Amino acid sequence: MSSFDDRKKGFEKKFVTDEELKFKVSSRRNRYLGEWAAGILQLKDEKQNEYVQSVVKADLEEAGDEDVIRKLKADLKNHHITEEEIRKKITEFNQKAQADFQ
Repeated sequence: MSSFDDRKKGFEKKFVTDEELKFKVSSRRNRYLGEWAAGILQLKDEKQNEYVQSVVKADLEEAGDEDVIRKLKADLKNHHITEEEIRKKITEFNQKAQADFQ
């Protein structure tokens, strides 16, 4: 029975590790998205940092990416950035963030 318990603990530990990695990748991706959007909005220094943090925090509102997309879409509407462009950036920055943790 102990080998079964060991396997169970191993799977539980792997699950926790995988979830932590997903959270880190998502947070890093959102930081990149915030920096990209801040550049479009021409924010500098402290305003840029505050904006990046607001994008990272926006992702905590609900599961999935829709909360971040809504925020960026609203913030960038006067700059003619489409939802499709935002989704492309999400994919691009997600790949970049994953590479950061490999």
